Amino acid sequence: SREREPRERGRASLTMAATQTISLKGSVDVVREFFEFSINSILYQRAIYPPETFKRVSKYGLGMMVTTDEGLKRYLGKVLGQLEGWLGGGQVQRLVVVVTGVDSEKTLERWVFAVKTSDDKENQAVGNITGEIQAIIRQITASVTFLPLLDEPCAFDLLVYTQKSSDVPTTWEDTDPKYIPNANEVKLRSFTTKIHSVDTAVSYADGTAAEGDAPPNEQQQQHLQ
Repeated sequence: SREREPRERGRASLTMAATQTISLKGSVDVVREFFEFSINSILYQRAIYPPETFKRVSKYGLGMMVTTDEGLKRYLGKVLGQLEGWLGGGQVQRLVVVVTGVDSEKTLERWVFAVKTSDDKENQAVGNITGEIQAIIRQITASVTFLPLLDEPCAFDLLVYTQKSSDVPTTWEDTDPKYIPNANEVKLRSFTTKIHSVDTAVSYADGTAAEGDAPPNEQQQQHLQ
């Protein structure tokens, strides 16, 4: 099912400035929170939901827009809650935010957050995590300057690529990866907690690409029903 669903909020604010090391749980919390704010920022900047359904909060030293839509909040909470468990087990490979035209049913944008997990999950010394995340959020905000105008109503899907051995709840299903034929891609910045690293990129349709075969998918995508 699509992204007009549920989510309970509740993510403790994380401050790394005074912390010299980070645990596995701390790293999972940082990545989950980053995903939460990034998804909200994409939905706001790309006008997937009306601007009046967002409120401004302070995070990462920036003014961030987060949804006030209760159905969307509950939905994101369910996805991110499951993602948190997979992150702790080192099973997440990618989170993808897919923007689809409601009328055309075409995939217009794919925001890809590629995750790598270190084999060493002991406490790690941390660098300027907040500064690295801040740079990515600024790039998401600036995306309106280079991404094509979305000239039709749009919806979004969240895809999670996991290892094939991952335990998947019955409320999740395999789904089409929703590739964009002949897409343009812009690589954004990355950040690392030393336990998890996240690389970010956005691919988009330029309006001239013809339909074609999608590239082969070698990994498992999961999509919440």
